[in-house]
Amino acid sequence: MLFFNLYCTKKCIFVEKLTTSKCFAFGVANLTISAGYANQIMCQPARKSGIFNELDKMFIKNDTITLRCAEPEDAGQIFLWENDRDIWRVSGTHVPYTRFQIEQFLLGNNDLISNKQLRLMIDLTENGQTIGCIDIFDYDGLNQRAGLGILIDKAYRQQGYAKAALALCIDYLFKDVMLHQVYCSIDESNTESQQLFVGQGFVLCGRKKEWIRSKDGFLDELEFQLIRKD
Repeated sequence: MLFFNLYCTKKCIFVEKLTTSKCFAFGVANLTISAGYANQIMCQPARKSGIFNELDKMFIKNDTITLRCAEPEDAGQIFLWENDRDIWRVSGTHVPYTRFQIEQFLLGNNDLISNKQLRLMIDLTENGQTIGCIDIFDYDGLNQRAGLGILIDKAYRQQGYAKAALALCIDYLFKDVMLHQVYCSIDESNTESQQLFVGQGFVLCGRKKEWIRSKDGFLDELEFQLIRKD
């Protein structure tokens, strides 16, 4: 399994804003967006036709962070992250991945509706630098919930980017995907991640005893939830 157990696609989904002729790169199939947006439309990779340039990176953004769908061009960076042994315990990885394997994942299907998961890349809005990725997984449309996971490159940690990216993603999931709740699982030793999610309003709701095996013994896994306030 890759770090977020997520597959991506050459195809992209875009939504056309009704009041303009611009298209915004999007990452979810067969979903009706809230007021002001049309139903999503499947399109071929923008880079082949030149239709999108910067637009294909404009998924969800604010002045600091832009979230966009992972693309085949991201394989090199993802290759470095996936083979970082320091995060293998968090990702559940035990063997290294080849670049070819990652490229095959990126050429798969990245669809929140049909595959219940979506990988987004985190870019700095100012210069387009990719600094991490965020995962939406185990999407449940009936019960309106999904899990979240996030990775920030080591060079960009402790600068508030994880907080900004997570807040932006949650806002999207609650307002556009209209989820009722999001959740995450964090091992008891990962206090930084616990503080990150608690800082966004997540509440501890459960503990799985001795759930994760580490070199120092078994660790408890903590469960956190954030329920939308209507």
